Amino acid sequence: MREELLALSHDIHGSPELGWQEHKAARWQKELLEKYGFTVELPFCGMETAFRASAPANSPNGIKVAFLSEYDALDGVGHACGHNIIAASALGAAIALSGVMKKGGIPGEAFVFGTPAEETAGGKIPMADSGVFDGFTCALMIHPSTQNLIARHGLAAQQVEVEFFGRAAHSSSPSDGINALSSLIALFHGIDALSQTWTNESKINGIITAGGTASNVIPEYTRASFTVRAGKKKTLLKIFDDLDRVAKSSALLTGAEYKITGADIYAERYPSMTLGEAFKANMEPLGVTMNYPDYTAQVGSSDIGNVSLVVPAIHEYLAIAEPGEVVAHHESFRRAAASPRGDEAVILAAKGLAMTALDVLTDEDLRSRTAKEFDEKVRPNQC
Repeated sequence: MREELLALSHDIHGSPELGWQEHKAARWQKELLEKYGFTVELPFCGMETAFRASAPANSPNGIKVAFLSEYDALDGVGHACGHNIIAASALGAAIALSGVMKKGGIPGEAFVFGTPAEETAGGKIPMADSGVFDGFTCALMIHPSTQNLIARHGLAAQQVEVEFFGRAAHSSSPSDGINALSSLIALFHGIDALSQTWTNESKINGIITAGGTASNVIPEYTRASFTVRAGKKKTLLKIFDDLDRVAKSSALLTGAEYKITGADIYAERYPSMTLGEAFKANMEPLGVTMNYPDYTAQVGSSDIGNVSLVVPAIHEYLAIAEPGEVVAHHESFRRAAASPRGDEAVILAAKGLAMTALDVLTDEDLRSRTAKEFDEKVRPNQC
């Protein structure tokens, strides 16, 4: 199976597809899973490139393990986030676990979920929102990195777009128009003032994506795009209301109309420390020492956060290069994702994830401690 997994990783890496367009990657995964007896639903959950695969050894007993696959690429730099490694390792773990379950007569259920568009829209979000992961015992995945880490957190994030609609006029008679650009500029000033009232972990960055077409014409339409991050989804919901208030005020200044649109929110991440420790212990005999993150360091966002709000989840990191050698979302990382060390990460991750899932299926105490941690630390933050 090793060569099949590495072939899959390199096929996906060599044919990068953007979010919602990952037709080849989804098909290749479906074909490999079906070869090993999995039942695959593609498309799934209303998404053309999403899938759900059920292991042939499944014997329902209330214990359900999910492996999460990602396979979308970045615009212009291909698989510079290493999602080919994520996909191949998830399938490897599921196939290996299914074989052990069948051979050992181990009850339980194992699934692979193909989750598209992580980089842009978050395919896991509609899955989590529609109850796909309800009733699961855990969800497991890894991500390539320059460090071996467990239990790394992530911020909540949302893309927000604001548009202003005015009236065009020649610049020699500006009073005949309604300057949508003036409202947009006022929006940026208002956000700058308002952001001082937010907590330190809340951040906003924005760019003007439409600012007019000619300097001698009063702009009738302008648009800006923002990325907003915060410690919690609940905080982002409040910030969106703040932005709506500022946009409304900016429109009133000139008499323009406005529209504000918020994309689905990438929720904050709640990594299961209990499952993380189990993964850490399983990686030791494989020669990999997993470390704890610097909890004061800056972190990003991912739709795994939405999954972690509904089921105990891990999103551990395995090194495919040394710190300083590569930069995420850069050509250097793209090369590393298909390097010998990247290939090694596929196999190591598959083994570690499979072993951890087997622990979940067979260790009642681990399941109990995982559920207790989730109830105490995560459920109070659900919204």
